[in-house]
Amino acid sequence: MAHIELKNVTKKFGSHTALTGLNLDIADGEFFVLLGETGAGKTTTLRLIAGLEKPTEGQVFIDGVDVADWGAAERDVALVLQQYSLYPRYTVRENLEFPLKPKIRRLPDAEIKDRVARAARTLRIEHLLDRKTDRLSGGEMQRVSIGRAIVRKPRVFLMDEPLSALDAKLREALRTELKNLQMQLGATFLFVTHDQIEAMSMGDKVGVLNHGRIVQTGTPHEIYNNPRDTYVASFVGSPPMNLIDGRLVENRAVMANFELPLSGGAARTGGATDGRPLVFGIRPEDVYLESGAPVEARVHDVENHGVEKIVTLRVGDAMLRATVPARTAVEIEQPVRFAWNSDKMVMFDKGSGVSLRHTG
Repeated sequence: MAHIELKNVTKKFGSHTALTGLNLDIADGEFFVLLGETGAGKTTTLRLIAGLEKPTEGQVFIDGVDVADWGAAERDVALVLQQYSLYPRYTVRENLEFPLKPKIRRLPDAEIKDRVARAARTLRIEHLLDRKTDRLSGGEMQRVSIGRAIVRKPRVFLMDEPLSALDAKLREALRTELKNLQMQLGATFLFVTHDQIEAMSMGDKVGVLNHGRIVQTGTPHEIYNNPRDTYVASFVGSPPMNLIDGRLVENRAVMANFELPLSGGAARTGGATDGRPLVFGIRPEDVYLESGAPVEARVHDVENHGVEKIVTLRVGDAMLRATVPARTAVEIEQPVRFAWNSDKMVMFDKGSGVSLRHTG
């Protein structure tokens, strides 16, 4: 177990800057998820902690110790990658034993046997121990990869999109297993992904990375309900938050194609921002279809997701989505009326994209 801290880390590769002034704090025993699009700098961050890269500027601390001059082996971290790093001619048992048999400090045979048995039991791969790894499915291979990390009992587990090559059902099952495993081991996990469902369902804390900068860190609940800016609002959530340009005018949210009265907290913030160019953000589940609602729209599209439907509404040339119960009867081009819960609305400054809750 270990506490990890990155202080003001910048990493350049020639003329390309992968990370800029990155600050990150991962508590001992925490499941921390680093979420970002391809090219955001997630893997670079992981490699800096693992000791496979050195920062151009800034410091990396493990348990309060600056590990700048430590090699990867000295840092005692385990890396689990998207591509399974297994020996195809070895059995599962031999793959699990391999990290425990270094030439310098080989463990006693009884200890090796015990660690392998425990890892196999934890990951439910006991029945595969004598099978060659080239005869395993993708999910089984990823379990063995994770097992190779577990047997070493590292201080930190670093996981670089370990589930992205798996099919959806298996990904879902392994998400739950990994979270349970982390709680069982009480270990520090840094899990890197571009999949916001993975991030929200697994992380104790989530850090959203955009172009080499952390834009927001918080619990999944904080990130989802109180996004710091329009990037986080549109990136986190499926379907994403509706973002519509407009202004506040006398306790009304006025947009190009419609306006809605505000109530509660949203109305109280109105006075100071009247007339200022804003972006109104509302989650699809906070948009309601009701016969007496103030705004008329046309149904542009309907996606049936089983327990719910995601309805795309068209008002003039503006589009917004509403998540409604599956029993709601709607058809394309049908006129409907809608409202939204203004207490759940987030207002962003149009120029900076930053939420008014996070400014000043």
